[in-house]
Amino acid sequence: MNLRDLHYLVALAEQRHFGRAAEACFVSQPTLSTQIKKLEEELGVALVERTPRKVLLTDVGREIVARARDVINEVEQIKGIARRTLDPESGTVRLGIFPTLGPYLLPHVVPRMRERFPRLELLLVEEKTEEVLRRLREGRLDAGILALPVHDESLHTEFLFEEPFLLAVPQSHPLAKRPSLKLTDLSDQNLLLLEDGHCLRDQALEVCQLAGAGEKSGFRATSLETLRQMVAAEVGITLLPTLAVKPPVAQAPNVRLIEFRGSHPPSRRIAMLWRKSSAMGGFLKQLAAVVRELPKGLLDPRDVVTPASAKRTASA
Repeated sequence: MNLRDLHYLVALAEQRHFGRAAEACFVSQPTLSTQIKKLEEELGVALVERTPRKVLLTDVGREIVARARDVINEVEQIKGIARRTLDPESGTVRLGIFPTLGPYLLPHVVPRMRERFPRLELLLVEEKTEEVLRRLREGRLDAGILALPVHDESLHTEFLFEEPFLLAVPQSHPLAKRPSLKLTDLSDQNLLLLEDGHCLRDQALEVCQLAGAGEKSGFRATSLETLRQMVAAEVGITLLPTLAVKPPVAQAPNVRLIEFRGSHPPSRRIAMLWRKSSAMGGFLKQLAAVVRELPKGLLDPRDVVTPASAKRTASA
């Protein structure tokens, strides 16, 4: 048994196909198949069930794959310690981030990361929260930028910032006349929301519950941009995070943005998370500090809030 064989096994578990697993490992299919067979013979157990169209792991195969991932991750940690001892700010960081934050936050922080750590190779992975967490636990990501709360005792949480929500409404909507809103002003409203799997959907549902609002039936968006365009088309209203309406994002026509007032306006709390066992913990704290130093005013919603008079101007 060697690390190469464990890499082959993990690749096969992820791809569920000998050909694709071989491509991922940059070897021929016969080579990978032969090594998996040798590993099974060495262990004396069947690791995979071979079918004409796909590969299924046996029960013991799944357990061994989980252990193999741990072994591979530990080896990468050892290599990482060595690399960072020689040059603490070099190497590779695999960073996961969820889709309703990544496109709006990264343009503001990636240039600062490159300036602060010019020798760092930053590999960005945009996935939904549960997938980022899964890859983080498996060692396939070094860190993730996610919305709180995240309930996992094996992960270190480094708080970054709190991002307010704005209400986006068509210019013709009755709420467009309001200079600002309280949560209770949404009590008789139904909001457009994202599809299942997006953490922003869960956050918006929580706001709806606090406000006594509901979800508009018959429609669930796949992205924030779809939500924005649905509001512009006067299909309904929705919540948008502040970063999603800040430059360089262009504001959609016919959409009025309204801020919430009160002691606890709706918002989401963003943090960077990594495994407590990670050898990169010290460096990831430095990386989190760079993300935390956002440009002044970036999280202030007031400069993008559309004045109530804009409706009259737009229709003049």
